Amino acid sequence: MDNIQKKGGSHGKSSEGSSAQHRAHSPNNDLSEDGYSRDRADTISQGDLKLLDGEKVQATAKEVTYLCPFSGPVHGILQITNYRLHFKADDDPPFTVEVPLGTIYRVEKIGGTTSRGENAYGLELYCKDMRNLRFAHKQENHSRRLVYDKLMIYAFPATSSKPFFAFTYKERFDNNGWDIYDPEKEFQRQNVPNECWQITRINEKYELCDTYPALFAVPASVSDEDLKKVATLRSRERIPVLSWVHPKNSASITRASQPNAGLVGKTRNKDDEKYFQAILETNARGHKLIIMDARPKINALANQAKGGGYEMQENYQNTELVFLDIANIHVMRESLRKLKDICYPTIDDVHWLTNLENTHWLDYIKVILSGAVKIADAVDRCRISVVVHCSDGWDRTSQLTALAMLLLDPYYRTIEGFEVLIEKEWTSFGHKFQQRYGHGDKNHADDQRSPVFLQFIDCVWQVTKQFPCAFEFNEHFLITVLDHLTSCLFGTFLYNSECQRAKEDVKVKTVSLWTYINTRLTEFKNPLYAPHLHQHVLFPVASMRRLDLWTRYYIRWNPTMQPQESEEQRSRELHFLCEQLRQKCEELEREIMARTSVEVPSTPDAMSVNSNQSQQWAQSSAV
Repeated sequence: MDNIQKKGGSHGKSSEGSSAQHRAHSPNNDLSEDGYSRDRADTISQGDLKLLDGEKVQATAKEVTYLCPFSGPVHGILQITNYRLHFKADDDPPFTVEVPLGTIYRVEKIGGTTSRGENAYGLELYCKDMRNLRFAHKQENHSRRLVYDKLMIYAFPATSSKPFFAFTYKERFDNNGWDIYDPEKEFQRQNVPNECWQITRINEKYELCDTYPALFAVPASVSDEDLKKVATLRSRERIPVLSWVHPKNSASITRASQPNAGLVGKTRNKDDEKYFQAILETNARGHKLIIMDARPKINALANQAKGGGYEMQENYQNTELVFLDIANIHVMRESLRKLKDICYPTIDDVHWLTNLENTHWLDYIKVILSGAVKIADAVDRCRISVVVHCSDGWDRTSQLTALAMLLLDPYYRTIEGFEVLIEKEWTSFGHKFQQRYGHGDKNHADDQRSPVFLQFIDCVWQVTKQFPCAFEFNEHFLITVLDHLTSCLFGTFLYNSECQRAKEDVKVKTVSLWTYINTRLTEFKNPLYAPHLHQHVLFPVASMRRLDLWTRYYIRWNPTMQPQESEEQRSRELHFLCEQLRQKCEELEREIMARTSVEVPSTPDAMSVNSNQSQQWAQSSAV
């Protein structure tokens, strides 16, 4: 995982087998006879471990063996802080293994007091970043119990009633990433409000819908009283609201949850039908409204028995209902489990393609990406407004709207724009990050966990592979976002809604991930980015023949899969070279402008002199 150091330091990944420069252990470590210690609270450095502001070592265990699945047992020292686990091998040259505690979702004890044999007694850690880490302890050192207890406290703060480390992290930066997204500013960029759309503050205190943002846009013809009536028919009161409007043809993308329709013919809401007509009328060129239901139709039918369902076309005039066949969170969770099984720790080369196919992971990536392309095509080429929803409107809906907006709007392909996109379509609209990724919760069997956001980032990576010059950010940027999705170092992905984050005062008490990223933009920039060539809509090919497994994320811990040279370093070098060439081009352009700005003389003698100068310039240019 990423190891964040003091401002101006590096942000490098430490993995199994990665070497680290040896440093002497700090004299502040007061090791006791049982092999571990509690370190001083004001310690800044513990040997090779550079502590963050607010980070404190909670336990240190000597004579621990890391059971590396690639190179075999490695002896060293294990340290647990209130933020991470850090293992440093005794070997020369030594290497380190490190993981933020927020990334651990399960801790199991291996062996008991009667266990015999080398390395039969210890701990196994299951991580959200595709790793399992196993450490053997010596029974006579009694270190396993302390390490286990500290892990259970600091890896699962929600269960142990402790604050997330993000509230303890006190690093200071030169910018404030919380300012990157201003909903009113983003609406203004889309020319909203206008004669068709208005910004409403009906949810300013989160009373209409506690999983929606305080500010959102709705059709200008709709009153707040109308919104309250519509909310009664929508699951979780998540009414259709504006996500994006096309700057040229006025077609829009709106998002919602499923209607509480119930069994066919039993429930009908005139207010909801009238509201959909108002959305249609915001697009003067549109003759109909397409409702993109992310679910398979059979799932939508099953939801009718539970009081949910979908819009009946005979009740909603001038609408077309399309089911996108994206499976639910439980199917996706099982698919990721299968993918992890074939990627870590060993890879079966002989049956790799068969095993990968059996996970269906790329099949689901294809379906999600295909749905986003359909939305983008309807809005841009067909000039038809689209309403997107799934069941509750915070999982598959966010995937589809965010991806479609990424394809439609080149602003979201910049680093700033992508940060705004995540804040807007994911965090503010109530994607349940804490529940889907189990932040601080030791209940690893919770069936509400699912890799929804991971699939979105995977889809983004697939698009960057097909359009390598259309994005300002690079692959390292996407991996960094995913690493800190679970690290709990920043407040960006904590809790399940904007309302909860406001209640916990997250923007004041924690640092935003965008704060960190925006202080070191060069690391995350794509040197091939050519914005002037990619102001158009992107239509990636959502076909299995064009999709790949993202090996640099899913299999990055396997030493045999790591590149021989650092792609981050190569990217920085290319970016530096591009900047040099860009500066040279600007200098040449200024020189050309200076030459062409010479006034044409009116006298014959002056014209002769000017002609001679022009010939000299032409000769020098030819040389």
